[in-house]
Parts: sequence; C-alpha cells; structure tokens
Amino acid sequence: MLSGIYDLPWWGYVVVALVLTHVTIAGVTIFLHRHQAHRALELHPVVSHFFRFWLWLTTGMVTKEWAAIHRKHHAKCESPDDPHSPQVKGINKVLWEGAELYREEAKNQETLDKYGHGTPDDWIERHLYSKYTRLGVTLMLFINFALFGFLGITIWAVQMIWIPLFAAGVINGIGHYWGYRTFQTEDASRNIVPWGILVGGEELHNNHHAYGSSARLSSRWFEFDIGWLYIRVLEILGLAEVKRLAPRLRIAEAKPECDLATLQAVINHRYEVMAKYAKSVKHLCAEELHKVREHSRVDWGPVKRFLTRGESEIKAQDKIRLDELTTKSNVLRTVFAMRSELAGIWARSSASREQLVTQLEDWCQRAEGSGIAPLRAFSQRLRCYA
Repeated sequence: MLSGIYDLPWWGYVVVALVLTHVTIAGVTIFLHRHQAHRALELHPVVSHFFRFWLWLTTGMVTKEWAAIHRKHHAKCESPDDPHSPQVKGINKVLWEGAELYREEAKNQETLDKYGHGTPDDWIERHLYSKYTRLGVTLMLFINFALFGFLGITIWAVQMIWIPLFAAGVINGIGHYWGYRTFQTEDASRNIVPWGILVGGEELHNNHHAYGSSARLSSRWFEFDIGWLYIRVLEILGLAEVKRLAPRLRIAEAKPECDLATLQAVINHRYEVMAKYAKSVKHLCAEELHKVREHSRVDWGPVKRFLTRGESEIKAQDKIRLDELTTKSNVLRTVFAMRSELAGIWARSSASREQLVTQLEDWCQRAEGSGIAPLRAFSQRLRCYA
C-alpha cells in the first residue's frame, strides 16, 4: 500500500517526474503561450482541451489570467507596469518570487478585462477550471499517491514547483537579465541555453520578444526549440495549424538605390538590423575607446549599452560620459549618431513610405561617404535586403 500501484526502481520515479513535468511545460509553451496568448497557431479542440485539463491538474493556472498577464508583460515590458520585470523589481524578486508576482497581478481585474480577451469561456471553464483552481492539484496529489505511494507525493511536489521555478522564475527573471541577444529589441530580453528540454523552447526569450506572434522561437542554427518540434508533429497529424512565423531575411544583389522592398525588409528585420549594426562597429568602437580612454572616464559598459539598447535605455550618468567621449572622437560621434538615426527611421510613424525610402537612402549614402569602413560595409549589406 505504501508503494502504490507501481513499485519502480529509483530511476523509474525520476523518469516519471521528468515526463510529467515535461508534459506540463509543453502545455504552457504550446497552449498557454503560443496558442492562447499570441494566437501563433490553432489547436484541434481535443489537443486544446487536453492541455487545459492537464494544466488544471498540475498547476491550477487559469488560462485567462495567464494570457492576460503575459500580454501585459509584452505591452508594458521593463516599465513599472510590467508584472514581472527584473529590471524594475530586481532579479532576486522575480527569480524566487515570480509565482507570487503572478498571483498578485491575477487579482488585478483591469488587467484581466483589458488583456484577457479571446480565452476559453465555456461551461467547464466557468464552473470547474476557473472556479476550483485548487481542486485539480489536490486531485493530482491523490492520483500520484495512489500510483506511487509516498514517493508519489515527492513527484507531486516536483510538479508543483516546476512552473513557478522554471517559467515564473527562470524565464521571466533570467530571461530578462542574463544571456545572449540575437535581436536588439527595446526590452532587456535574453536567450538562455541549454535549458530547452526543461522549458520547452521558452529559453529563446529574446527571439520571442523580437517576433512575439511567431509559433517558432528558434532563429539561429544552433538553437533548438523542442516546443516547435511538437507543434510540427501536431501539424503533420492534422491537430494544429501554424498561423504566424517570424519573417525570414532574404539577401539579393545590392541595389544602387533603396526602394520600398528594401525599406520593408529593413523594418521587418529591424531588431536584427540593430544587432548587426552593433556587431559591425563593435571592434571599431573598442579601438576608439582605447585611444581616448586615458583622457576619459568612460568604460566599455556604457558604449555597449548604447549600441545594443539605444539612447533611451541608458542611464543619465552614462549619457553624460558618452557625450564627453564623443567630444574626443569624431568616429564615435558619427557611429553613435548614425545608430540613432537608423533606429529613428521606423519610429517616424507619420512619414509616408516614400519619405521613409528617401530617409533610408540618405542614411546609406552618408554611411558610405563617412570614411568609416564598417559603416560603409554595413550600408552596402543593407542595400541587399529584399
């Protein structure tokens, strides 16, 4: 009786715990995140309801609450209104108390009304899943105990901590604090590896913030999105339909002048454009900084933050130091100015497409005539965007 229906070797219980928690994280990334919050894919009703039922059993999360809080996170990212930004609330707060932040925001009816639209509102949602959130996890406890005895209680405890730790803590915390950035988004999102198996592809958080409505989170050749693998299997079986993917950059022959196609490609891939700009001038900026460092208090940190985040995201004291630095280096002054002007092209919402094309062409001409080799090479590459 104490061992339950199944008496497994020690490693068998480990496998059971990993499998059960993996189904849960698959439900979070496929159903809650990509399907419900972002509508990147459609799921067959059977698959959709299975995930909804399973998440009720293993997390007690309400679909409307999760989707609303996540949508608000994207809309208010890194601001005081962001429900769980480590840039605002601190990494320790989000990493270790992310679930508490989630529960606190779930009490905000304004958030649910504004961002919770389009989520399930059928009879079973109103009368069971949303009404009795603790019943599911309690039922899961009894099921685990019946199957595996007292070791089933340990498995249940692992299930209960899995999402609060990895989703609410690691992804929302570390995913906005440490890691590498493929795209220079306006927020602090990062990609963290190699946690893919544990969090279903959600570790590619910077990629997701660059293209939030994409069903696939991987972008570079070495990135593995296991959630996308499951989606493709479901699609082959006729149980899912992908609606949106991140645009793929196409490189053609360089054009003598920028046109509407060039502009559209640059805007569609603006986060990648800014990442490549920062990478292309990185060594040049380091060399210039070395030349003037003995006459300036500026270190590499503020320079890197400006190149990767832009002027609006750097601190006031860093801006003063950068201004001091640009008075000592014409090259850095040009590189910084050109970065701001390039980012400003897609920020000018009132300009017509023809005006934006003219502005982009003017930017390329000035970059190529600047006498700065990395700027010239970057501009020529930009002309190949199609």
